[in-house]
Amino acid sequence: MFGSRSSKEEKAAAADKVGADLSQTRDPQAPKGRPTPKRAVAQSQRKAVVASTGNRKEDAKRARERRRTEMAKQREALASGDERYLPNRDKGPVRRFARDFVDSRFSVAEMFLPLAVIILVLSMVRVPSIQNIALLLWLGVIVLIIIDSIGLFIRLRKALNTRFPDEPKRGAVAYGLMRTLQMRRLRLPKPQVKRGERP
Repeated sequence: MFGSRSSKEEKAAAADKVGADLSQTRDPQAPKGRPTPKRAVAQSQRKAVVASTGNRKEDAKRARERRRTEMAKQREALASGDERYLPNRDKGPVRRFARDFVDSRFSVAEMFLPLAVIILVLSMVRVPSIQNIALLLWLGVIVLIIIDSIGLFIRLRKALNTRFPDEPKRGAVAYGLMRTLQMRRLRLPKPQVKRGERP
């Protein structure tokens, strides 16, 4: 009972401050630069963002529509490379550079799926010599992918350290390596540079 008014005012002031901090966009890998809000403040802020109409079905319908529009914007951003609506894992200049660095080069790993299908078909043939060739091809492809990935790992890490000496780069090299495993035309976000073009 006593002192509840002052605590409510403090919570409201903290919620306003947190709301102002959250409205600014930032690099997802950068430190947030503010203290984590108390649970009560965070919950009140979430309730304020999702304004309830009092009708549970109407609230659920609004939430679904909001999610649908956000997902549509995200799909468009993945196709066009628009930084504003990309998922957090793809945002930021470091991740963009890693994508461009990978997309500007040919890598053996992107041919893994087509080669795997060919090797699988060869291994199903009931001729021992062809099955031996398929096994050697498996080993050859795996060795080439490992060598190519090690080379890319070293070059990408060096390029990131040169280009972004003060930016947080955690996970960017692994992000680039995972991108090489996808065929170029199936990569999301879509490649923004041509092969051979410097990022």
